[in-house]
Amino acid sequence: MDTLTPETAPPSLPAYPAGIAWAMPLPPMTLVEIFDGAAARFADRPCLDFLGRRWTYRAVAADVARVAAGFRRLGAGPGTRIGLCLPNGPHYVIAFFAALRCGATVVNFNPLYVPAELAAQARDSGTEIMVAPDLVPILGRVLGLLEDGGPVRQVVACPFAATLPPLKSVLFRLLKRKALAPIPAGQPRVLRWDLLLDSPPMDLPAPRPEDLAVLQYTGGTTGTPKAAMLTHANLAANWRQVASWSPQLRPGEERMLAVLPFFHVFALSSVLGAAIHMGAEIVMLPRFEPATLIAALRRTRPTVFHGVPTLFKAVIDHGATQADLASVKICISGGAPLPLEIKRAFEEKSGCRVVEGYGLTEASPVCFCNPAEGLQKDGSIGLPVPGVRAEIRALDDPGRALPPGERGELCIAGPNVMAGYWNRPAETAAVIGPDGFLRTGDVGIMDQDGFVTLVDRIKDLILCSGYNVYPRVIEEALYTHPAVVAATVVGQPDAYRGESPAAFVQLQPGSTLTVDGLRAHLKARISAIEMPKLIEIRATLPRTAVGKLSKKELREELLQRGKGA
Repeated sequence: MDTLTPETAPPSLPAYPAGIAWAMPLPPMTLVEIFDGAAARFADRPCLDFLGRRWTYRAVAADVARVAAGFRRLGAGPGTRIGLCLPNGPHYVIAFFAALRCGATVVNFNPLYVPAELAAQARDSGTEIMVAPDLVPILGRVLGLLEDGGPVRQVVACPFAATLPPLKSVLFRLLKRKALAPIPAGQPRVLRWDLLLDSPPMDLPAPRPEDLAVLQYTGGTTGTPKAAMLTHANLAANWRQVASWSPQLRPGEERMLAVLPFFHVFALSSVLGAAIHMGAEIVMLPRFEPATLIAALRRTRPTVFHGVPTLFKAVIDHGATQADLASVKICISGGAPLPLEIKRAFEEKSGCRVVEGYGLTEASPVCFCNPAEGLQKDGSIGLPVPGVRAEIRALDDPGRALPPGERGELCIAGPNVMAGYWNRPAETAAVIGPDGFLRTGDVGIMDQDGFVTLVDRIKDLILCSGYNVYPRVIEEALYTHPAVVAATVVGQPDAYRGESPAAFVQLQPGSTLTVDGLRAHLKARISAIEMPKLIEIRATLPRTAVGKLSKKELREELLQRGKGA
C-alpha cells in the first residue's frame, strides 16, 4: 500500500504520540533519493565514524558515485544481485548505496557463515558479485564461491586496514597481520576495492521505487530460510517511519551508535537507514566487544543507541557508568522481547528511556514501537508506526479480525510490507492474504489504546496435555531472578503430555544457584502446567548474529536426544 486514505486508516488510537502523525505522507521513493537528499542537505556534516576515522556526507557521496560506476563497468545493472559479506564499516555503507545506484539488488550475507551456507544463499539468490573484507577467514570463504560452480563470477576484496585512522592502520598491519588474508594478484575474477574507487563517475539510470532493493534472508514465519523481497519503496517507507518516531531528534545534529550489524535488517533500517534519512553521524563498530563499545560511548557521545536486550544488558554488566551514557537521548530495543528487569536496570544506569519495538524481516522490518515520550506500557511492543495497519485475527480463521482484549495472530499491512518471498510464490501466498495483510506468526492481544502485547510465536507454542503454554511467560519469570543472565524455553517431546517445556538458563559468573533453586523461584510465579520438566544451567546459550537468543539449536538438540533415547 503506497498511499493512505480515510478508508485505510486504523481505528482511533487515543494514545498515539504527540508530534507524530499516523497518516504522515509516505509517497513511494527510492533509497538512492534518500541518500542523495541527505548528501546534498548535510554535505559537510560528518556521516561516518569508524574507530576514529571520519567521513563527511560529501566524501561518502563521492565514493558511492565512483564505486557505482565501477560496479557498472563490471557488468552490474538492473537485475544483477550484488552480495555484501561485510562487517560494519565504510565499505558496507559505500557498497550498499553504490549497488543500488547502478540499479542492482543487494543481497546481505552474514560474514560468520560457513562455506556451505554462503554457497547455498549465493545459488538461491543468483548473486554474481561478492564484496568481502580481506580478513581471515571471511575472504577465503568468499573466494571459494568462485570455484564451486555457482553464479558468483567476481569478488571485490576490501582492505580492512585502509579504513582505519593512520596510526591504527599501521599498528593493525604490524600487530594483526595474521588476521589479514592475502588478496590474490593477477586473478581477473578478484578485484581490489581500490580499483572500483578509481572509476570515474558516470551517468546512471535512476532506479524506480518498485524495483527490488534488497534480498534479505530470513527464517520467515514458517521457519524455512528464504529471501524477503524488499523494494526501494518498502525500505524507504520504513526508514522514514523509524525516523518519524523520534520527533525530539534534530536533523543533522545527532550521532547514531551502530554496533548492530548492517547485514541484519533491524540495523539496516533502524540504524543505517534512519540515520541517513535524518543526516546523523553513524559511529560504526565492526563487531560487539564490551570494552570497545564502552570506549566508543566515551569518545563519541552518541545521542541514539538502538540494540537488542542482550546488548543493553552487556553494557551495564561490563561497567558502563551513567556518565558514559549521559548523551543518549533514546534507545529502541528490538530483535527479541525486552525483559522488564533489563529495561529497568539500563534506564536506572543511563537515565534514558528504553522503548521496546517490534518488527519482522518481511516488513522491512519495523512495525510497532512504544513512544519515547508519553504513555508506555511495560511488556507491550507499543503502537503501530505511521502507515501500518494492525489487526488481531482469529487463530482458526486468519480472515476474521478480533475485538480488543482477545488473543489471536497479529496481522499487519502497510507500505513497508515486502513484495513477497524470492522465487517462492506458494509461501508468499501463505503469509500475505488477498487483502494485503501479512500474517506475522505472532500471537498477541491489542488493548483499547491500540497497544499490542505479544504472548508468543505460533510456532513456539507448547501444547501440554491440550493446554497452550507460552515460553515467554516462563522466560519472564526466570528473568526475575537476579542471578539469571539469559533464559530461553522450548518445547520437547513428552510421551505423556505430548510436549513439555524445557528451560535453558545462563547465570551470572560465580553464581551458586541450582536447578532446585530455580524451580523454587518459579513455583510462585507460574502454574504447574508451565513448570519446565527440564531445566539446564549452561555457561552460554546459542545466539543469532545480532545477539538474539536462538531456539532452533536447542530444539534440534532435544530432538536428537529423543532419537537416541
